[in-house]
Amino acid sequence: MISPKLAFIFPGQGSQYPGMGKEFIETFPLAKQIFEEADDRLKRNLSRLILEGPEAELTETKNSQAAIYVTSYAILRCAQQEYPHLQPSFCAGLSLGEYTAATAAGNISFADGLALVQSRGQFMNDACEKTAGSMAVVLGLNAEAVEELVSALNLPNDLWVANYNCPGQVVISGTLKGIEAGSNAAKTKGAKRILPLQVHGAFHSGLMWEAEQRLAEHVRHAPLMDSPVPLVMNVTGSSANNLAEIRLNLIRQVTHSVRWQQGIEHICKNGIDQFIEFGCGKTLAGFNKRIGVPAPTLSIETLADLKSLAESFC
Repeated sequence: MISPKLAFIFPGQGSQYPGMGKEFIETFPLAKQIFEEADDRLKRNLSRLILEGPEAELTETKNSQAAIYVTSYAILRCAQQEYPHLQPSFCAGLSLGEYTAATAAGNISFADGLALVQSRGQFMNDACEKTAGSMAVVLGLNAEAVEELVSALNLPNDLWVANYNCPGQVVISGTLKGIEAGSNAAKTKGAKRILPLQVHGAFHSGLMWEAEQRLAEHVRHAPLMDSPVPLVMNVTGSSANNLAEIRLNLIRQVTHSVRWQQGIEHICKNGIDQFIEFGCGKTLAGFNKRIGVPAPTLSIETLADLKSLAESFC
C-alpha cells in the first residue's frame, strides 16, 4: 500500500479555551509529560492555566501563544505514538501555529520552539500594551478590493492587511482609528460584514515592529535544523528553501501579512491526499473548504477525532 501524502496544519492564537487537551493528558502519559516539561522549562504552571483557566488570563497574548503551542504539539505527538507511520509531506501553521509546524517538520526541537514562542508572546503582549490596536475580518470582498481600500485610505501608520485567510475573508489590522476607517470603507465597497476580532492588539501590522525587533535576536540564535519536510511559511505563502529563509520569515511574520490561502494552494499543487489539523477548533478545516481544497481535512482536537484517523487511512 502506498502511504498517503499528508499535510500537517496547526492553528494560531484565538483557538484557545480552558480545558483544551484535557482528554489527552488524562489518557496519554506522553501528553502529561509534554505539559510537565513545558511547566518546568517556563518555570510556571502553564498546565493549570490551560486546563482550568481563567479564560481571560489564558487569552492574554503572553499566555495563549505558549498554551496553544504546547497543546497542539502534545496532540500531534499522541497521534504519532498511536500511528507511528503518520508523517507529513508538508507542514504549515497559521501565525503562531507556524512554530508548531516548524517543530513538527523537524526544524526545531520542542524545547527550543517553546522558548521562542514564550518570547514571541511576551514581546507581542508588550507591544499591545504600548499601543492600542485591534483587528477585524472583512467578509465578502476579495483580497484585491481590501488591498485597494487600505491603499486608498493612505493611513500607513494606522492600517494594514493582516491575513489572507480564504476567498472572501481578509483580516485588517491597525490602530482603533485605522480599523474604524477600514471598516467604513469596506462597507462602502460592498463588504457583507465586518467582524471585530477579540484580540489583544494589532497583530501582523507595523504596530508590532518593536516586538519583531526584540524577537529577531532570539530567532537568529535559535538552533534550527535542516529537514526533508517542506515548511510552508506565512510571509511568502510558499516553502522555505533553507534555514536562513526560515529564520527571516519567522522574524518578518510578526509585522507582515499572513498569506495562508496562498500557502494552502501551494501545498495543493503538490498532490496532497489529506490535510490533518492538530489542535483546538476546526478553523483551518473551514478555511480549506472555502479555498476549495480537493483533499479532505481531518481536525484532531479530541480522542474521538484521534480514533477517526484509523477510519481514514491508518
